[in-house]
Amino acid sequence: MNVFTKLADLEVGYDVPAAVGMNEADIQTPCLVVDLDALEYNIKAMRDFCAQMGVRHRVHGKMHKSVDIAKLQHSLGDAVGVCCQKVSEAEVFARGGIKDVLVSNQVRDPAKIDRLARLPKLGARTICCVDDIANVADLSAAAQRHGTTIECLVEIDCGAGRCGVQAGQPVVDLAKAIDAAPGLKFSGLQAYQGAMQHMQNYEDRKAKIDIAVEMVKRSVDMLREAGLECDIVGGGGTGSYYFEGNSQVYNELQCGSYAFMDADYGRIHDAKGERISEFKNALFILTSVMSHAKPDKAICDAGLKAQSVDSGLPYVFGRSDVEYIKCSDEHGVISDPNGALKINEKLKLVPGHCDPTCNVHDWYVGIRGGKVETVWPVSARGKAY
Repeated sequence: MNVFTKLADLEVGYDVPAAVGMNEADIQTPCLVVDLDALEYNIKAMRDFCAQMGVRHRVHGKMHKSVDIAKLQHSLGDAVGVCCQKVSEAEVFARGGIKDVLVSNQVRDPAKIDRLARLPKLGARTICCVDDIANVADLSAAAQRHGTTIECLVEIDCGAGRCGVQAGQPVVDLAKAIDAAPGLKFSGLQAYQGAMQHMQNYEDRKAKIDIAVEMVKRSVDMLREAGLECDIVGGGGTGSYYFEGNSQVYNELQCGSYAFMDADYGRIHDAKGERISEFKNALFILTSVMSHAKPDKAICDAGLKAQSVDSGLPYVFGRSDVEYIKCSDEHGVISDPNGALKINEKLKLVPGHCDPTCNVHDWYVGIRGGKVETVWPVSARGKAY
């Protein structure tokens, strides 16, 4: 299905799960629904938090993979740009009109580097991460070939144990190489501590971030001594944004899940030992009961193919009398000890992990006041290269 096809030409139940103006009760399931009031609340809340901390917010597009939602985050949330993880994702956002795009990842394949170097021709500031000096020459050659500029962030391994160089002199050496390379511009540092985002204990998360902040500050100071300034010192996520935002070192946050929230982020605790509550659940898997042959179990139509369960099973939103307990490819099993559920009754499930759940759907159905207000394509669906 071409996502640029007019919605009016799409058939509900075959091409798309709903049409604008439809009652929420008539939406075809399973599908992703977005509570627009909650989404807008979350976007404005993060905008206000960033303003209070004096930092910018570059929203993470890998979470929702949606040009429409990214634009809403710009208009309502004062976002300065988007992050994404793949060049093809970046192309979707740039083609969709986003003017500042960071591939917060390494780009090494020659064909991908060539596509990255063409992104500025779409009118988008184009940035990527680098953690290997051998990558500098390849990026430089592609930028020169296309007459464009690729901005580069040196990525620091600040605890995630994935990509990134060690803090300190390795950062300076790589930054100098970027600064000297034609067609490239050294623009700062990428320092995302992803390994601790879902640690439930506040103090455990803070301890990890304190280490990261020290690494980043030392690197920034050494870069300054070498005559190199950082326009971007980026990182931070939904589980840690208040640490980086108040660090006086980071100047740009990269939060994603805050806009939707999921079951896993809902389990982490704030400084008072309470579950974080500054953001609302805005994303749900809408599902329907299709069987109740067993008196104490209801079977719904949202199984493994409608969600990711890497961070655990979803929970049923707004209900304490029923529980989602198991799933297979096309079935979800819901414990219903009181036999409360009826055939065709619809339930909202809060996914365990929103990012990979969004990636298996083609559409978001935006609801407000019990009506379908908008239908958005998952614009970068399948853009994994």
